[in-house]
Amino acid sequence: MKFPQLGPGFLVTAAFIGPGTVITASLAGANFGYALLWALLFSVIATMVLQEMAARLGIVTQQGLGENIRTSLTHPVIRSIAIILVVSAIVIGNAAYQGGNISGASLGLSGLFDIEQGAKLWPILIGFVAFAILWTGSYQLIEKSLITLVGLMSLAFLATFALSSPDITALFSGLLLPSIPDGSTLTVVALIGTTVVPYNLFLHSSIAREKWSSTSQLPAARKDLYFSISLGGLISMAILSTAATAFFGHQISINSVADIAPSLEPIFGQYSKLFMAIGLFAAGISSAVTAPLAASLALSGVLELNKQLNSKSFKSIWMSILLIGVLVAASGQRPVSIIWFAQVANGLLLPVVTLFLLWLMNSKKLGDFRNSKIQNLFGLLILFVTLLLSGRSLMSAFGLI
Repeated sequence: MKFPQLGPGFLVTAAFIGPGTVITASLAGANFGYALLWALLFSVIATMVLQEMAARLGIVTQQGLGENIRTSLTHPVIRSIAIILVVSAIVIGNAAYQGGNISGASLGLSGLFDIEQGAKLWPILIGFVAFAILWTGSYQLIEKSLITLVGLMSLAFLATFALSSPDITALFSGLLLPSIPDGSTLTVVALIGTTVVPYNLFLHSSIAREKWSSTSQLPAARKDLYFSISLGGLISMAILSTAATAFFGHQISINSVADIAPSLEPIFGQYSKLFMAIGLFAAGISSAVTAPLAASLALSGVLELNKQLNSKSFKSIWMSILLIGVLVAASGQRPVSIIWFAQVANGLLLPVVTLFLLWLMNSKKLGDFRNSKIQNLFGLLILFVTLLLSGRSLMSAFGLI
């Protein structure tokens, strides 16, 4: 078998396999066993469907998702409302996600070094590192190194899953028979939010058009996407399953690296805490660079700003997102709570971005590359499920159910 060359699809996977996935999937497994594996399966399929649309849009039109939204809306009032909605989704979603990324990396450093006041020092240090990488424009090389570390952690989860003797019957039941146990609605939304990340749709459409300039290259883009997202899905499911095997039924709480490290003990023994700490730090830093970059690409497209990495407008956007992330992470809130909120926020904002994407994918300017009936059906199903879950979460939050 010939593996596809790593491309934008792997960057999407590297972005969603971050601290949010590790923490959220671990919490899901610890609290509900294998019961919510179906939510991850749905999330992976939804990611493939939506990211394929985003990549196709970018390659066919040679414009990112943000640019397409702006240029396709001609009525000034409707365009203004749409831009406000998209900008709000990007700013809120990315700021929350950035807070989770920096908090996750802080958890990793806290597991490596026991320094008093570290909880406030780590976010500032991580923010400075991310700032330096983005400012110099040399983030590609460092990101590749960090992705390697995240990859090692991911392989550890897959290997641990294989050695942990999971309950195969319960595993397939949770994977194929959807259920929402009492108190698990927000967890389902968080699992979707940590996998189908709205800003990845903007990131993928922009990067895909840079890598592939012809519609004849769509098969290569799809091959890259399906391979990368499938790998990411397997990793997420392995994290949830190892947590279910290690923690379910033991009434534990997850607040630090030490709490989730036991899931790696079948492979790394006494060094499991060290390995988990390094992995979380790597995942956090990698995503802390990607999120502000995606926000800048998305907002530059929507607001018709300069998309050059060194332009003042581009820098001002990623600096704002990075600053908000540092402030959120250094606010004194529990890192796990911040990471959790980020995933729920993404899950709630996903329907807004999905609606715009589906509308654009049926535009006449795409010609023969418009969505087919099957693609629209899958897209509408994803939109319906995310709206249903988001609505249920909001009703639960206000005590209506």
